[in-house]
Amino acid sequence: MKMMKVQRKSSLSARARYSAAALCALALLGSANAANAADPLQPDPELEAVTLSAPKPSWVFVERGFVAPGTTIYDTDTGKMLGQVETSHLSDLGLDPNGKAYYVAESIWSKGLRGTRQDMITVYDSATLKLKSEIAIPGRILIGSRKYNFVIADAGKTAYVYNLDPASSVNVVDLAKGKFVKKIELPGCASLMPVTGVGFSALCSDGSLATVKVAAAKPDIIRSAPFFSATNDPIFDNFGYDGVKQEAVFLTYTGQVYTAKLGATPTISDPFSIQAAAGVSPADTKPLDVHWYPGGRQGLAYHSGTGHAFVLMHTGEYWTHKEPGTEIWELDVAAKKVVKRIPLEDPAEEIAVTQEPNAKLIVSGSAGAGGSGALYILDAKTGEEKFKLEKSGGGVIRTLEP
Repeated sequence: MKMMKVQRKSSLSARARYSAAALCALALLGSANAANAADPLQPDPELEAVTLSAPKPSWVFVERGFVAPGTTIYDTDTGKMLGQVETSHLSDLGLDPNGKAYYVAESIWSKGLRGTRQDMITVYDSATLKLKSEIAIPGRILIGSRKYNFVIADAGKTAYVYNLDPASSVNVVDLAKGKFVKKIELPGCASLMPVTGVGFSALCSDGSLATVKVAAAKPDIIRSAPFFSATNDPIFDNFGYDGVKQEAVFLTYTGQVYTAKLGATPTISDPFSIQAAAGVSPADTKPLDVHWYPGGRQGLAYHSGTGHAFVLMHTGEYWTHKEPGTEIWELDVAAKKVVKRIPLEDPAEEIAVTQEPNAKLIVSGSAGAGGSGALYILDAKTGEEKFKLEKSGGGVIRTLEP
């Protein structure tokens, strides 16, 4: 099937265009291995429009970042592209735990990049990737490529959308009824984690963890004692989160690891050094000191079944937290021990892990100077490369949560 090019229009009534071929689910019918394809995102002459199954644990969702809009779906078992969800620049994707829909928190303007602004959650059918509905919201922060700006809670019934209008706030959306519920002011806090039966938690600039009880007529906000320094050693906003166990794993710029048990009254552990867990000297904040540091735009992935975190690490000085990783360190969080170090020939900026028993790592090669921008699928146990998908990296990588 010959693919059509669809130009994005900004008026709300024009959203029906998403039924065009560019949003159809795609299945690769040819016998060529995706690992050898020059660019899996380019149309193949043997592509056919199909209906997708419900998302599987082996699937991975890769944003194209600033290269091109859209979030591409790959099957890590085959390395093949399955389809693409329409996600615009600076939008955020949410996955329905029931497998029936994909949600996109986004903003559009009536005249392209100016005019009347419209903020919404756009709902796509997971089988056809066609537009189902739009839920208007009062605003959202215009920063995409963040896993925890937009989160789905309550078994798919509720969404929390981070906003900045003008202070930090969170929009609460009833997904079951398709309507905005309320906005909760939350000054100085961001990075949202659903808390079952309570509402959500968020990291705050004073070093505390805020927990918001949403059900009350006036939301009840409780803050923990400060446990990290947002000025001297901040926490990465891409952390590990287990919604079933209600646990989180936080990592600071120097490599300090904290764990938190979420709930109405969360508990937070004392930190330990990931470098010490690997048998090397801990990093510090002193200028010109060279150590192993965590880094990348999405530098930590957490496998709930094993309790292991996979962290992109590089050598450098403090404040090199945006540098891509040259190694993956597998950390047994409970044992406080790095059990494996996987060297990377192609430095990586993003990492994710499938939540399968035989998990796969997905790493995105740096698209900067000298980088390939490729997407790699690795065996998490051995580090063996299963597939290399050229020009397929980009922004945030998401996998299905347990």
